Amino acid sequence: MTSWVGRTAAEIAAAVQEKRVTPREVMAEHLARIASLDGRIGAFRTVRAEAATAEADEVAARSDLGGLPLAGVPVAIKDNLAVRGEATRNGSAATPDDPAAEDHVTVARLRAAGAVVVGLTNVPELCVFGTTDGVHGTARNPWDLTRTTGGSSGGSAAAVAAGLVPIALGNDGMGSLRIPAANCGLIGLKPGFGVVPAGIGHGDWFGMSENGPLATTVEDARLMFRVLAGTDPGEPAPSPSPRSIALSVRSPLVGVTVTRPYADAARRAAQALAGAGHRVRRADPPYPLWLGTTSLAHWTAGTAVDAEGLDPALLTRRTRVHAAVGRRFLKGVRAGDRRERLRRRMEPFFAEHEVLLTPALARRGPAAAPWHERGWLRNLLVNTNCSPLTPPWNLTGWPAISVPFGTLPSGAPGAVQLVGRPGSELELLAVAEQLQELHPWRRTAPLD
Repeated sequence: MTSWVGRTAAEIAAAVQEKRVTPREVMAEHLARIASLDGRIGAFRTVRAEAATAEADEVAARSDLGGLPLAGVPVAIKDNLAVRGEATRNGSAATPDDPAAEDHVTVARLRAAGAVVVGLTNVPELCVFGTTDGVHGTARNPWDLTRTTGGSSGGSAAAVAAGLVPIALGNDGMGSLRIPAANCGLIGLKPGFGVVPAGIGHGDWFGMSENGPLATTVEDARLMFRVLAGTDPGEPAPSPSPRSIALSVRSPLVGVTVTRPYADAARRAAQALAGAGHRVRRADPPYPLWLGTTSLAHWTAGTAVDAEGLDPALLTRRTRVHAAVGRRFLKGVRAGDRRERLRRRMEPFFAEHEVLLTPALARRGPAAAPWHERGWLRNLLVNTNCSPLTPPWNLTGWPAISVPFGTLPSGAPGAVQLVGRPGSELELLAVAEQLQELHPWRRTAPLD
């Protein structure tokens, strides 16, 4: 008997379309794997076993089954996006547990394409931090259960890396897709501003947060991205024509260094792309000295907005402090022009280089521990030291993608980041696909 656990979303959808398997059979296998493994991993806050099975049968009965790009594909949803009939807890005890009346638009698009929502995944409170732990559970890295999966889309990344689902929906305000993708050996695409509907929290962290896919292959990431963006999933992918690529292993933040394993991964990826015909040279973007303070101001101010109306007594201490710091920055962030200044500063660099290649992280994710019980400054330092390379591209609003590459000394996956100009999501995916072909990666963690 063919097992559908561990198969790609594209493979599952094709089999369902051709009626070689039913959505119920696919769902049953994935629910069994969740029941077997998620007690160790902590990917899901809630699993919709009964509802998902019924919805799988509804997909099977659709008259347009043969044309559904995600026919019968199980998908996990980050717990800050509304799923009809389920509460959106956003990792907090302070949020209401009333069921959502309607799906978030991105969830609705996935359902319209034939996907079946398995459940909602764990996040840190208000999706603030780069470690996924809190009152609803701790998400662990399937490659090393002693370490965090990253955050804030940590539960979604853990679910995909463990083979609990083939794809998952997350979002990214300062690296929240790319950080867990890099930790877990996945493709994590943060689209550029306005390409995929946002509607995350109360104002999308001033327009910095974007919804995007987590997947084990570029093909699945591209398929899911096109569904989310409302474009034709069957449109041919761009050809991998030679591009000008800049390699930079420099941290954007003063005082934060990139460790050798991640820098070496970026250098090896650059060599591979040069060998494939791309024009690759070493060049550092003109990161301004004020980038760190600007990132902090926007990060904390976004949390201050999302915390409005919530009972502070029910928030964890690190979240309360983060929001309190952010309230001091709110006026300046709303009136300031730092993001536009950063875009103008970066535009000449990206006029010369079509793609920027960097390490995805500066160092491995920290231990899977109750970080939500620890002090704000300690959390701030851990987050900043692990992931200084992701925030600049939320500030600019330009697309960026984390791509698995190589293996760290620990045996966990390495990863690089590709950044492009506005509108270059499919071009970045094409370059990522070349890396996948040149250096294939193991798609799921060895948990069995």
